[in-house]
Amino acid sequence: MSRFSTRVERISISGIREVFEAAGEDAINLGLGQPDFPTPDNARSAAIEAIESGKTDAYTSNKGTESLREAIATKHDRDNDFSVDPENVIATSGGSEALHIAIEAHVDAGQEVVFPDPGFVSYEALTHLADGAPKPVELREDLTMAPEAVEDAITDDTAMFVVNSPANPTGAVQGETDMREFARIAEEYDVLCLSDEVYEPFVFDGDHHSPADFTDSDNVAVVNACSKAYSMTGWRLGWVTASHERIERMLRVHQYAQACASAPAQYAAEAALSGPQHRVEEMRDAFEERRDVLLDGLEGMGLDVPMPQGAFYAMPRVPDGWVDEVIDRGVVVVPGEAFGAGGAGHARISYAVDVETLKEALEVMRDATAAVR
Repeated sequence: MSRFSTRVERISISGIREVFEAAGEDAINLGLGQPDFPTPDNARSAAIEAIESGKTDAYTSNKGTESLREAIATKHDRDNDFSVDPENVIATSGGSEALHIAIEAHVDAGQEVVFPDPGFVSYEALTHLADGAPKPVELREDLTMAPEAVEDAITDDTAMFVVNSPANPTGAVQGETDMREFARIAEEYDVLCLSDEVYEPFVFDGDHHSPADFTDSDNVAVVNACSKAYSMTGWRLGWVTASHERIERMLRVHQYAQACASAPAQYAAEAALSGPQHRVEEMRDAFEERRDVLLDGLEGMGLDVPMPQGAFYAMPRVPDGWVDEVIDRGVVVVPGEAFGAGGAGHARISYAVDVETLKEALEVMRDATAAVR
């Protein structure tokens, strides 16, 4: 057999998947990173109509349909403090592809990518696939990423740093002051700030901010998606927006790896972005209620839980053996080290389940906590 590339040998199957496979069929799954709500009806209907009318039979533009990119631009005008040109948007196969093409287009062999630790598992893996050098940075006690830690990590070999707010796996939300600093760092050091904002709608305390709010330079690229906001993880529709020069380079990767995002998903996403937004608000309210139930339960059993201000995850500090004990008793949680060395001693818990299921899981966790202490 021929040899495999060094790049692919540096990565492995996500530890999250290993946990899922080890769990029993009847386990309560608090490991999933997807909402437990249906995709909005108008999005489903738009996809069906596009399929039945034949609109989805052919490739779209590499960047995505013009109407979808206009809907994305309108969304940013509506929800954010920055505007984008529809010509500077690429519709991608989920936020994951957007991250991939951004890293591929900007990282040369050996160049560094700075990202939070613990952080989303794709940041390190995609850096390796680009033959770059991962450079994780430790988080604050509240699990936010300090701008000064990023600034200290930057060297002449740094190509980019990644900001993720609200964050997976921590649920942490970066404040306005931090985002201003990230924008300043990107401009001052002339490195790309890649801002992963796929959990944007789910902020419970305060407001969502983006580094793109605070700069006119071309050193910020923003990744977003319909996956979480509209419960469309299976539709695989995200996007990246940046300056014209950066988008044109990312497009070179996208057109050969993907050609275009799925046409039915593009029409569904356009409808979701352009239609009523009350479903997103209802999801946010439900997640906030569940967060409070989870925090009360975890703190009631004596665990230290940095306050998650967004997304739908909590990352308590847990005793040795806690994760295995919880899984053995029938509740799936993810060990913190699956998200980087900085996650050791933590567990990621998703509260994308109904309140009654969450309460049932908390009873199991309470017994597990008593067993390992």
